[in-house]
Amino acid sequence: MAHIGYTMMTEQAGPRELVGHLVRAEEVGFDFSVTSDHYFPWLRAQGHSSYAWSVLGAAAQATSRIPLMTYVTCPTFRYHPAVVAQKAATLQLLSQGRFRLGLGSGENLNEHVVGGGWPSVDVRHEMLREAVEIIRALFGGRHVNRRGTHFDVESARLWDLPESAPPIGIAVSGERSCELAGEFADLVIATEPKPELLEAFDRHGGGGKPRVGQLPVSYDPDRDTAIKRAHAQFRWFGSGWKVNSELPHPDAFEAATQFVTPDDVAESIPCGDDPDAFVAAVRPYVDAGFTEVALVQIGGESQPAFLDWSEKTLLPALREAFGRD
Repeated sequence: MAHIGYTMMTEQAGPRELVGHLVRAEEVGFDFSVTSDHYFPWLRAQGHSSYAWSVLGAAAQATSRIPLMTYVTCPTFRYHPAVVAQKAATLQLLSQGRFRLGLGSGENLNEHVVGGGWPSVDVRHEMLREAVEIIRALFGGRHVNRRGTHFDVESARLWDLPESAPPIGIAVSGERSCELAGEFADLVIATEPKPELLEAFDRHGGGGKPRVGQLPVSYDPDRDTAIKRAHAQFRWFGSGWKVNSELPHPDAFEAATQFVTPDDVAESIPCGDDPDAFVAAVRPYVDAGFTEVALVQIGGESQPAFLDWSEKTLLPALREAFGRD
């Protein structure tokens, strides 16, 4: 069993288009949605990067069923955790309980804009732990005063609290982040189908909790067109978190991926219109134990055609392969 999600990727379409795409994704039957939260696109070819929280607020009003989720927000640099808590609580109210707060330790690409430097990964994990503690306290309705190692909170309280706080997801890539997620998260997030990540999450207290993965895909009736689009906009994807979290600008990603070929991309991302290839790409996530897999259709202008194809072909094929309930 696996629930299949749709990704509003803020790096590849404008805000009005993103909301329109999500409305259609709800209509065609996607089980849930996730939304990236960037200040920059990964590559200039993607061409966009609107404010995710405004898009999510509009999406909450434009849809009625599909769950929403940040995938992921960094609550430690651009945003103070007390402000993230307020935003998440408000979105939970606007969506009538459909929101989940996905958190991660961030990427230099997006967080450098506030000028605070980019510390080591150990420090970033310390900051994330402290941020989650603050967010949890505010979700609990507490009046929070705190002098922390990384964050101060001065007499904070959320005045508009939902009946049920948004579940918190934490993105993982190694043992330290899995330990943090197992202790604090209601669900775990990963972008690679590695069973060892879920096993570590379980070891640290995550047993039985949802686990959400993400997979880029490139639909087009012409496979060469699909490959060309994926190479132009998504060749950064295979670099891995250790690289992707450190580079500071789209031009750095251009340089880092200059030798990635279209064939390289086609080997790691399903391209074209063969549903069996897309099913085969989802299978490692299901086999690893992921309960939810969000698809990222590459290319903003390709979303309407992808969504029509998903309704008629892809979603039925995935339901047949992996079930739904």
